[in-house]
Formats: sequence, structure tokens, C-alpha cells
Amino acid sequence: MLTAWLHLDYGGSGQGFGGYVLYLPSDYANHGGPNFAGHFIFRCMQIAGVDSWDKIKGKSIRVYIEDGLIKGIGHIVKDDWFFPKNEFEQLNANQ
Repeated sequence: MLTAWLHLDYGGSGQGFGGYVLYLPSDYANHGGPNFAGHFIFRCMQIAGVDSWDKIKGKSIRVYIEDGLIKGIGHIVKDDWFFPKNEFEQLNANQ
């Protein structure tokens, strides 16, 4: 199973964002479906305002926290938010 995490530094404390199942190998019962891995990586890059994954480190973003968990991340200036649960559900529905 493939997952990914962004480790967010709040200046003295931190929190992780990610952990979603982005890909299941072919021997898993639920193999297939939308390209969650590509979507997650691309949206994280968009939110950070970068054009390649290696440039994401050190970029400032906003976070949306609910019940102590990060539910989404947002561009530091633009009104662009990434809520993986919502976007992955929409990808599944459009499949």
C-alpha cells in the first residue's frame, strides 16, 4: 500500500498531513480505481505553489484543523484548499 505524508512545522511543534491510501498493489482486493497518488502529489504541489515535488520543502501553507486533525491544506494566499477525503470521494464518483 502506498501512502504519503507532509510533515508540517509550526515553529516549535508540528503535525503530519496525509496517510491516505494512494495506491493498492494488484494483489489487493480493491486494486484499481482513480489515480489517488498522482492527485495527492499534484494537489500538494499546487497548494505549496511549486512545479516539482523537490521544491515543496520549506513552503508556507495554511491548514484546516477539525477535532485536532488536519482535514485540509490551503494555499498561503489564494483561496485554494485541498481536502483529500472530499476530492477522493469525487474522483471515485466520477469513475
